[in-house]
Amino acid sequence: MSETAVIIEREGPVGLIGFNNPPVNAASHALRLGLKNGIETFAADDTIKVIALYGIGRSFVAGADIREFGKPRKEPLLNGLINEIEAQEKPVIAVCHGNALGGGLELALGCHARIALPGLTVGFPEVDLGLIPGAGGTQRAPRLVGLSAALDLVPTGKRIKADEAVALGLFDRISEGDPRAVAVAAGNDVVNGTLCTRRTSDLKVEIDEDLIESARVRTLRKGKLLAPQKAIDAVAAAGKPIAEGLAEEVRLFQECLDSPQRGALVHAFFVERAVSKIPEKDAAPREIASLAVIGGGTMGSGITTAALIAGLPVRLMEVSDEAVERGRGTVLKNLGGALKRGKLTQEKHDAAVARLSTTTDIAELKDADLVIEAVFEDMDVKKDIFRRLDAAMKDGAILASNTSYLDINAIAAETGRPADVLGLHFFSPAHIMRLLEIVVADRTAPEVVATGFALAKRLGKVGVRAGVCDGFIGNRILSHYRKVADYLVMDGATPQQIDRALEDFGFAMGPFAVADLAGLDIGMMTRKRLAPTRSNRERYIPIADRICERGWYGRKTGQGYYLYGDREGPNPAVAEIIEQERTNAGITAREITDEEIVTRYMTAMIAEGTRVLEDGIALRPVDIDAVFLFGYGFPRFRGGPMFYADTIGAKELVRRIETFAGEDDFFWRVPPLLARMAQEGTTFADLNERA
Repeated sequence: MSETAVIIEREGPVGLIGFNNPPVNAASHALRLGLKNGIETFAADDTIKVIALYGIGRSFVAGADIREFGKPRKEPLLNGLINEIEAQEKPVIAVCHGNALGGGLELALGCHARIALPGLTVGFPEVDLGLIPGAGGTQRAPRLVGLSAALDLVPTGKRIKADEAVALGLFDRISEGDPRAVAVAAGNDVVNGTLCTRRTSDLKVEIDEDLIESARVRTLRKGKLLAPQKAIDAVAAAGKPIAEGLAEEVRLFQECLDSPQRGALVHAFFVERAVSKIPEKDAAPREIASLAVIGGGTMGSGITTAALIAGLPVRLMEVSDEAVERGRGTVLKNLGGALKRGKLTQEKHDAAVARLSTTTDIAELKDADLVIEAVFEDMDVKKDIFRRLDAAMKDGAILASNTSYLDINAIAAETGRPADVLGLHFFSPAHIMRLLEIVVADRTAPEVVATGFALAKRLGKVGVRAGVCDGFIGNRILSHYRKVADYLVMDGATPQQIDRALEDFGFAMGPFAVADLAGLDIGMMTRKRLAPTRSNRERYIPIADRICERGWYGRKTGQGYYLYGDREGPNPAVAEIIEQERTNAGITAREITDEEIVTRYMTAMIAEGTRVLEDGIALRPVDIDAVFLFGYGFPRFRGGPMFYADTIGAKELVRRIETFAGEDDFFWRVPPLLARMAQEGTTFADLNERA
């Protein structure tokens, strides 16, 4: 009800409208209706000389109400309401604290003066949802801050603090105090003439086409996103009379609303919330006051860094004093980088360094609440560590492995406490990448799973529940679709063409560039481990083996599929290896289009994702989407592989697989779940809703 979403009061000549729609004062229908009633009430009251808007609780107005996404819009709409506010004869001022984002900022811009409280964050995050500001933001922001600053804010989704907002001219002043008290004081300042008011729409802005074009170029470098380009178009329209500019904004907003990218980005927005709904959600997590990490290499040092930044004390263990110092040095370098980038203040950096301790003795880990093993992928080594941890750690301590592929059940079986064992698969660099696969073994206790998710939240990670299989969710699917890239190279494509085609599709990096970055030796170790299980029906491509035999492991050795250092570009020797392997296999290269590359690559990804669902390794399609969005560089504007699958349709996917099976019926097999979906006309979105 509007009566609860908005509180209307009078303080002398000041009419107060307080937003009371917790937790963040989202611009719901009830809030909009209450605001409209408040404005009309005070407009008709001759004793009221000025109207002041403010937020109760955590924020002013933090944006749209996500509960209304996808539902029919109800009057009053925010854009029309803001236009009415700006047209009022009585001055309307906005007093903003917490967050004033999206529609909340647009509401403030439609007022006649704006007061910021310290700590305020403002911005236009609509582009993250595939939209542009649709309530006047693209027209009023340029009028207040100029074209250049508006192009830095509106198409980027950039958020700024109160001091910068005032410096730019977006807000008029910063005032300290309770929002309501500041609103009363600012209202009285308007009455006595010490706070000037004006209509933003009366201001003019000069449009510089060179600035517009520069913004387009910058935006295109970040990918083929529609909303930022439409946002630039809308800002460029701010040179027109306000009514024409607002009409153009509405038209461009509707184009974004109708775009497939918008649906994908909204889906991606909700993914993080969806994956937290797990069977163990009602279990109480154990308290984690201290952490231990075994292994000071790239992964171990990254995990340690993430935990230190999150405020946890960490004891890092290595096998020797020399290895400990290397690991400590890497952690300190990571923390120094965070300080340099502004992610940590000097005070927080120094506190994080103080929380780090090291040891070479596993017995000194005994009091940790959680220990994470992060050594290299060798089952015998990991089993030995877990036997020693079982003997050393206190009762109730959680024992976790950072393995990327190996069987958590087999590791847990080496202990007398399998209920306390789980997998925590971080992604490199672990202090930056947001994905954390929480791998649940057969006997992992519910409260241990809940603790894994609580840790993910504390570290700022997106935790995704995964079952036990080789590679869990992400690497299992990766190992399948990555073979397609090798098949395509053997059949006629080049690694560079494949990388380019998939980057054009939206991936941050192509598979061969990724392999070079990760280290080709990692893939070689996995192939050797799985060799005994390989079917004689499987098509095996030895090109990567031939590259590794020369000691070329990618970036770390200066060459792999590409050359690095002073010799940037494709590695010409790899082309010779490819040609030789085609000759050995009796294959004549054929022309392969970029479209075929994307079609085969994505179809294989979706097919294996479907099998992961069938096997219960992922709970829902949305969990697979989360893994690939946050861990594998999947283009956010396509929503994730299973969301993207619905844009293709189950029938078409089955048709593709059956067609490809004509050349390789071992690799290309229709998953029964996909066949059933094609027959029933259902989607992966339907499976998400049923879960």
